Amino acid sequence: MNHQAVSGSGLDRKAEPLKLRSRPWAATLILIGGLIALALGVAVSVSFGAADIKLSVVWTAVFHFNPDITEHQIIRELRLPRVLGGVMVGASFAVAGAIMQGMTRNPLADSGLMGINSGAGFALAVCFAFFPNLSFMYLILYSFIGAGAGAGIVYGVGSLAKGGLTPARLVLAGAALSALLSAMSEGIALYFKIGQDLAFWYAGGLAGTKWLQLQIMSPWVGAAILGAIVLSRSITMLSLGEDIARGLGQRTGLVKLAGTLIVLILAGASVAIVGAVGFVGLIIPHLTRYLVGVDYRWIIPCSAVLGALLVVGGDLTARMINPPHETPVGAIIALIGVPFFLYLARKERREL
Repeated sequence: MNHQAVSGSGLDRKAEPLKLRSRPWAATLILIGGLIALALGVAVSVSFGAADIKLSVVWTAVFHFNPDITEHQIIRELRLPRVLGGVMVGASFAVAGAIMQGMTRNPLADSGLMGINSGAGFALAVCFAFFPNLSFMYLILYSFIGAGAGAGIVYGVGSLAKGGLTPARLVLAGAALSALLSAMSEGIALYFKIGQDLAFWYAGGLAGTKWLQLQIMSPWVGAAILGAIVLSRSITMLSLGEDIARGLGQRTGLVKLAGTLIVLILAGASVAIVGAVGFVGLIIPHLTRYLVGVDYRWIIPCSAVLGALLVVGGDLTARMINPPHETPVGAIIALIGVPFFLYLARKERREL
């Protein structure tokens, strides 16, 4: 009994800093202010383009659509699905990165660095080459399969090294597999002459996003983000250490399985729409933890809002650099993500 009491008090001491380092007031401000900023960003992004459209016209097109007006058609058929796709993709990548970093306690974890994005991309390249007429529903399904295969290979290869799986080995295995799968995808593109179909996808872009894609993607993304929020308390316990999580009654194996499935759904669906956009899931969770603390009940929803803001803002910036030509949004985010990744790698900070 005394041993249990001592053990319990030790767990309490471990859990106590969690409360002290959580800032619900900051999270509330981020959620409210972020949603307002996101609404403004969506409005500005919809109004800006090759043909600038007044915000009053955007409002009318959304709530009083007239198919006979060209500007209304541009807003409804081209710009709205593009911007809403950016919102979903940004939220998905950010939440996926937060879950991965929390579960693995690896500050460098991100779907783009763990082979998930490249696995999904390779599956899409195979589909474009051998099954060119597949519906978008099947493309998403194969994207999930490719993402899962990529993650499985990375974890397997990283675990084979002497000393087991470490954050550095995980990143190295992910980088090696990403390079291999990207090269194989490019080889398929050249051999089957589908390079033009894959070119913009490789760079990562929202142009060409359709309502049908969003209709198929939104239930998956919505269910996965809701599942992440439900799982958030368990992920918080895992981020303190697996032994502590078990001591607090968590079924760590089940939590990791559920978290992995959520990550594969979020990353796979996003890659199928926007392509190989990396670093969103690396940057946003770190920024969110710095602002709101270590409680994933706040980190996950705040990451979703900030991730959506980053992608919508990045897409708007990409369109403003060299109008009317477009710069891929993946390149814009990489300008921020690469220095941030190098900073984290140099710092080698493993505590989340």
